[in-house]
Amino acid sequence: MADKIRVTVWNEYKERQKRPEIAAIYPEGLHVTIADFLNKDEAIKAGVSIITDPEQGLSEQILDNTDVLIWWGHSYHGEVEDQLVTRVMNRVQMGMGIIFLHSAHMSKPFRSLLGTSGRLSWREAEEKCRVWTAAPAHPIAEGIPHQFLIEKEEMYSEPFGIPEPETTVFISWFEGGNVIRSGVTFQREYGRVFYFQPGHETYPVYHNSYVQRVITNAVKWARPIVRVETLPVEKAEALEKIGG
Repeated sequence: MADKIRVTVWNEYKERQKRPEIAAIYPEGLHVTIADFLNKDEAIKAGVSIITDPEQGLSEQILDNTDVLIWWGHSYHGEVEDQLVTRVMNRVQMGMGIIFLHSAHMSKPFRSLLGTSGRLSWREAEEKCRVWTAAPAHPIAEGIPHQFLIEKEEMYSEPFGIPEPETTVFISWFEGGNVIRSGVTFQREYGRVFYFQPGHETYPVYHNSYVQRVITNAVKWARPIVRVETLPVEKAEALEKIGG
């Protein structure tokens, strides 16, 4: 078979995610849970890195061996070094896929790639969330029903500070009446970008089979189609005679 899609699941995994109530849901961290279900797909080979690793888990070597980077962050966005944000952004522009999950909408790479604030409204009240498939023909929606229910989730709501998506694949409704564009795609030069809202760390969202299927589909969609070594910056010679 063709080479497997190499995935790195990046996570903060600091003190907040190691609290007993969270560890009961994700004993080794939600990044390990995500990598584990991705590795059940024979087309994917997933590993993990965290913010306390050397170079905050974003070394050149790691990114050299990553086709799709999955990013989960919440409480430590500001600790990610700017030079590493630039490194990630450049890799995406040169073809690496990237998937942002849940509160990664406020991460430095997300806002840098999209050029907007990433801001939204939120509420944590153990609300039901119904995810609606707005683009059923999109590859990320393959095998996903017209709608599915998440029993408990943190509420995120419009207005959502993002540019107009290439495709809005999912829209989510919350028990309190709010809605958000919860699954959206973008293209940034050679790289594909997907944001998916479900996934607050205090709820077992990443154990939901449909959430797992969405993320697995997104990995396959975001894998590099074209990957370049550099972006063109050289002086261009004229191809036709200029002037008389």
